[in-house]
Amino acid sequence: DEKPPLLVLCHGGPTGATSTGFNLKIQFWTNRGFAVLDVNYRGSTGYGRPYRQALDGAWGIKDVDDVVAGAQHLINQGLADPERIMIRGGSAGGYTVLAALAFHDLFKAGASYYGIGDLETLARDTHKFESRYLDTLVGPYPAEQALYQQRSPINHIDKLNCPVIFFQGLDDKVVPPQQAEAMVESLEEKGLKVKYVPFSGEGHGFRQAGNTERALLEELQFYSEVFGFDLPSQPSTDESS
Repeated sequence: DEKPPLLVLCHGGPTGATSTGFNLKIQFWTNRGFAVLDVNYRGSTGYGRPYRQALDGAWGIKDVDDVVAGAQHLINQGLADPERIMIRGGSAGGYTVLAALAFHDLFKAGASYYGIGDLETLARDTHKFESRYLDTLVGPYPAEQALYQQRSPINHIDKLNCPVIFFQGLDDKVVPPQQAEAMVESLEEKGLKVKYVPFSGEGHGFRQAGNTERALLEELQFYSEVFGFDLPSQPSTDESS
């Protein structure tokens, strides 16, 4: 029996959480034959304070270890095709995606939505409230500058070896476009398959339904090119908005 491709989802926050409620974006993927793993990694809310605080000082490590362990478990159970494992996420989840691709070799493709490639730039550019949050998740900056550099995917391009697609709002003030653009440029220089999909008039997260739909279809097209599968005639994408 053919095993399905697996798409691993990384929620934002990183101390947010995903729920078991009906999710139209997950439906978009399962309708097209993908298995989906939506991970509440360590640091997620809803499981008590110790679980949420487990990510303190370990962002980019424990969250990444958990998404890798989840995907590996499904592979071991024979529930997913190990040659077609993808990972996607937005904002803090986009950072988890890029860190997973840089520090592990399990995933065969990734999608970063307004994700963070350079923690040090984020620490320097971010406003005071968010910078205190980063102090908790990574360590105080600039005292722990070495940690920020060590955990930034932009500094580990040599280890990142799979295709990646980047989506970015050009008006994003939280994670400015330079984050995605620096990653795209570095990966292109390395000769990897990479695609950059910028959205004018969008900030941190896409508000216009047409753009949400376009991003999903662009991501699906990218995976079809990477893995060589035919796209079915498109069902209505109303569910993607």
